Amino acid sequence: MKVTIIDYGLSNLLSVQHAFAHFGAETLLTSKPEDVLAADALVLPGVGAFQDGMAGLEKLGLVEPIRQKAAAGTPLLGICLGMQMLFDESEEFGLHKGLGLIPGRVVKIPDTDADGCPQRVPHISWNPLYPGGSRADFGGTVLAAVQPGEECYFIHSYEAKPTDETDCLAFTVYGGRRICAAATHGSVLGCQFHPEKSGEVGLKIIEEFMKSADR
Repeated sequence: MKVTIIDYGLSNLLSVQHAFAHFGAETLLTSKPEDVLAADALVLPGVGAFQDGMAGLEKLGLVEPIRQKAAAGTPLLGICLGMQMLFDESEEFGLHKGLGLIPGRVVKIPDTDADGCPQRVPHISWNPLYPGGSRADFGGTVLAAVQPGEECYFIHSYEAKPTDETDCLAFTVYGGRRICAAATHGSVLGCQFHPEKSGEVGLKIIEEFMKSADR
């Protein structure tokens, strides 16, 4: 299958491309709206600031094509900043509108933990994934091959908070508080962690995303 990876200037695209190629996927790196509209499956990676990411998508005319494909049910995976841009808005460096594909807001990780003690921000570590919402496990989702408690690699200063708790597919814990690690809404999936940098666990997620996109 072909996986279309969106290039808007804020990501290490090669690591994402290599992760999909590991499973034999044909990948297309593109900044063109017509390629996005023709895609069978989309990946929106990203590192950096929310405002810069959305500005890059706007400049390239990619915002509406991405929204159209999500509305049509095309599988879409957002990674790190790419996940955050799936939400309605972010408080990073002011209030900025996102793609509006998952209801909710992106907010700063607190500088203190649940006990009021200072904690490091950004959050940089390997952290376990646990089923979110009312899920007992990850069965029937893109995380189906992941066992609760398996770890993925996180690096972020802001966190996404879905309006509907059932949209939180997985959570992790930092400073004694839950952080949404993965969110899903319709055909849209966001991972706050980097599956392409998360070893065998991350590869299982990428493989499952490919399988779901190929059904």
